[in-house]
This record gives sequence, structure tokens and C-alpha cells, in this order.
Amino acid sequence: MISEKTSQRCSEAQLVAHLSALPTGRHLVALAGPPASGKSTMANAIVEKLNANRDDRAAVIPMDGFHYDDQILEARGHRSRKGAPHTFDVGGLQHMLIRLKQRDEKEVAIPVFDRDIEIARAGAAIVSQQVDIVVVEGNYLLLNEEPWSCLHNMFDLTVSIHVAEAVLRKRLTKRWEGYQLNGDQIYAKLEENDLPNGRLVLENSIVADFTIDSSG
Repeated sequence: MISEKTSQRCSEAQLVAHLSALPTGRHLVALAGPPASGKSTMANAIVEKLNANRDDRAAVIPMDGFHYDDQILEARGHRSRKGAPHTFDVGGLQHMLIRLKQRDEKEVAIPVFDRDIEIARAGAAIVSQQVDIVVVEGNYLLLNEEPWSCLHNMFDLTVSIHVAEAVLRKRLTKRWEGYQLNGDQIYAKLEENDLPNGRLVLENSIVADFTIDSSG
């Protein structure tokens, strides 16, 4: 890492406590980590706890909603690398974050990726103007390369999830087994896409404000 900044290690409960104590106002939080690090599960759990006393205190924004469609990836020869940094509409994500940061609209519709059909569904969720804390979760939110680096100054707080590669391998294998892929297909997914993407996230992301270990 180029930065001399150090990251504060914390637990999920400590992060929830920190977010709960934030002053009133719109706060954008980046929750980043490699594939199968538990980002979605953690983001949803955090938001559920923050909303325990007020339904509209927090909301989740999944980065995966900005996947390019398979039609575009096929035309560009990138279908086999779906999920890699260059297969996302980073500009679209940036403009959505700007809208959320400005907080001058009654509601903002967001796209959500449907893993079962491998398609991002437009306008599949709503973030209301009343929401104070927006937890944006995704692999590359803190990636230290263009065009992803344009997102960094959008976030008021950054969190990195760290997971050992052996744990990632086990989780990813289980994920793809759930989609009835055979051994060769799973090997290709892991070695040619998922694990290289995970190493990129772990080795080439900026230092986050907080780090949570999710290897257990």
C-alpha cells in the first residue's frame, strides 16, 4: 500500500455501534472485500440492526447491480470474466452515489443483481430520502486503480473484509456446487476468475478505516 494510513480492526458488533453513534445526516459507507467474503450477508445484518429502532435509518446498495449485461460482455469477449473489475458500469455506480450523496430526491431507485438468472434488474429496490446510512457493498469499491478510484471520495466511511484465501476457496466451491456446476466448471470459475479477482481486491485496495476478519 502507498498510503501510510492504518486500518482499525473491529468486529461487526463494534462497527454497528460506531455507525449507530453517527450524527444525523446522510453517510455513505463502503463495505468491500473479495468474492465470498460475506459482504452481502454482513451488509444486510448491519442494516437490520441499525433499523431495529427506526425502519428507515439505513439501507443496502449492492455494487453487483451495476454488472454489464451478458449481451454486452459477449460482444466484448468478456463473458468468461464476468465479475472482474472491467465488467461493471463504474460510471453508472458513481452517478448513483452522487444522487444519494446530494439527498435532494424523495427516493432513488437502484438496480439489484439476480444471481439465479445472472441479470441485473433495474429499479429493483428503493432508497428513500429519510435514510441516513447507506451501506454500499461490493468487491472493488476500494480498488486502487481507475476507474474505481473515482469512487473513493464518495464514501464517508470505509470498511474492508479480510478472508484467508483457503476459506474463500472453500466458500466459492460450495457456492458453485449449489448451481450444479461440475468439477471442471468449478475449477475454471475459481482459478480463472474468482480467486484472481479476490487476490486483486486483497492486494490492490486502499487502506480502509476499519477492517473486519471474516475467516471464521
